[in-house]
Amino acid sequence: MNVYIITGVSKGIGFELAKQLSEAGQFIVGIARTECELDGMTFILGDLSETEQLETLMIEAIEAAPQDASSFTLINNAGMVEPIGLIGSVSAEEMTKAIAVNLTAPMIISNAFISKLKNFDGSKRIVNISSGAGRNAYEGWGTYCTTKAGLDHFSRVIALEQVSAEHPVEIVSIAPGIIDTGMQETIRGSKEEAFPLLERFIDYKEKGLLSSAEQTAQKLISFLKNEDFKEEGPIVDIRNF
Repeated sequence: MNVYIITGVSKGIGFELAKQLSEAGQFIVGIARTECELDGMTFILGDLSETEQLETLMIEAIEAAPQDASSFTLINNAGMVEPIGLIGSVSAEEMTKAIAVNLTAPMIISNAFISKLKNFDGSKRIVNISSGAGRNAYEGWGTYCTTKAGLDHFSRVIALEQVSAEHPVEIVSIAPGIIDTGMQETIRGSKEEAFPLLERFIDYKEKGLLSSAEQTAQKLISFLKNEDFKEEGPIVDIRNF
């Protein structure tokens, strides 16, 4: 039995990943701060910005898996694009929350995942949902770009460390492209003085250039099934596959 632990499972890519993997007969443990009902999924309610609870939450997720689990895949999908604004104008409180959700939480969760499954000799993978914003600088996204760049570099470190592990964890940090989700709505709802690239993102929507969450989940699942993390990772863009 293949086990998938997915954060941010109540909407967007997270929901589609859980739905499609569950329909394919995989065992899904979903984590989100809002309730989510999906046939075949074990759901755990948790707010990733409350970082003090995350180790316990990950242990609970792993212990929910069946005893005959042959593989574990952690998908750190939850994220937030706010605060949007030029540095010098954004809320310190919003910056702190975004850093917690986008970077601190995946770090703590991955640490607990690797620790708890240290002696598990089946397949183990971590998939960090990153962004092109972690690899390019965009005005107005100082916090978002920084957290995704940090997530990429954290993935590089784990990849190096796991080479010498007895039962290694494979890892990839993957940019999923531009997707028609609630995050894009938030971006389009911002003001041009806060986000100078606003018109470009409005054009993406109006010209039908956004991928759907369903299509993106399909591509990600295909990548998981068909690609060798050690050969492709740790830094990947789904649009190259």
